[in-house]
Amino acid sequence: VVKPYERMNFEELKEAENDFDEADRKVIEMYRQQCLQEWKSLQGMQKYGEPREICGEQYVKEVTNAPEDVWVIIHLYRPSIPMCLLVNEHLSLLARKFPEVKFLKAIVNSCIQNYHDRCLPTILVYKTGEIKHRFIGVAECGGMYLKVEELEWKLAEVGAIETNLEENPKKDV
Repeated sequence: VVKPYERMNFEELKEAENDFDEADRKVIEMYRQQCLQEWKSLQGMQKYGEPREICGEQYVKEVTNAPEDVWVIIHLYRPSIPMCLLVNEHLSLLARKFPEVKFLKAIVNSCIQNYHDRCLPTILVYKTGEIKHRFIGVAECGGMYLKVEELEWKLAEVGAIETNLEENPKKDV
């Protein structure tokens, strides 16, 4: 039975305050537990969040042997090629936006000897240890004026990420 507080005497107010505090504590504890569960589930999803640099010796461990439920996107690059630097910047942004995806980058010579510069940048997309798609060279990666949304769209088309973009941001010429 709830009484209007303005009509209660001091003893009744004190008793109502104690009841209110206990009920409050229970609600707050339930809310705290719910928030903790949500945080833990998000922590489970957000494993990555930024591209990690690897070398050839780490390739099998980081790419081929990645957990089966994880998409792996690896950028093979050379730091002297401007398009590679642009792709690295875009992948850094996408890694923050899609922390459940494992974004990696490797200087190409550490993974593949004598790889031709005309094949750079190269973006390889893996799932369950198998290559699912390749973007090889400037044209396949989106061209010299590639925007981050265009790269996001390309990765979504092959299933590596779930984008909220509704249409391809690349305007047909």
